Amino acid sequence: MRKIFILIISCLPLMAMAQNTWEKNSVTGNANYNPDQKYLVGAVPVVDGKVLFETTIDAKGKSAKQIYDIALKYMTEMTKEDNQFEQSRIVYNDSVNYEIGGYYQEWLVFKSTALVLDRTRMTYNLFVKCDDGKANIKMTRIHYLYDEERNPQNYSAEEWITDEYGLKKSKDKLSRVTGRFRRKTIDRKDYLFEKFNSLLK
Repeated sequence: MRKIFILIISCLPLMAMAQNTWEKNSVTGNANYNPDQKYLVGAVPVVDGKVLFETTIDAKGKSAKQIYDIALKYMTEMTKEDNQFEQSRIVYNDSVNYEIGGYYQEWLVFKSTALVLDRTRMTYNLFVKCDDGKANIKMTRIHYLYDEERNPQNYSAEEWITDEYGLKKSKDKLSRVTGRFRRKTIDRKDYLFEKFNSLLK
């Protein structure tokens, strides 16, 4: 009986490791899961030499005017959010063709603790074209102003977060420096597109 007890005790660390491995695989579905996967090749589209994130959202049952009103309201509210600079604004809105253009300057935060605040100012344009039952949304003209209080550094998305610059040569991981800009920009784009999607359902 004592031998059995000792054997069970000695196996506990292995059982714990197996449990952790099973839990990880059950979440990821793959032991070789790469947490950077969604940010890798193709995640930052380039069209005619410019970074352009674009999506078309279905809004069945809604007219172009209804979609326009919803989008304009949200894009206007965006300009007043806490992370926005006073320069953020609606640059044009066409209530005949149902088109909206917004310019945004906002903080993109990489790390925020009691001792460290690492962030960049990001600027971009949002363009929305509304039609009956759908909205086309574009996010482009993206620029960054980093470390502006000490050593200002300006970058365009085209020279900073594309596959060429935002990924390591192996293309299976994000670059150490530019990769965080790429990750946070994609996260911001995903948030905005999902927000429009939820509003237009």
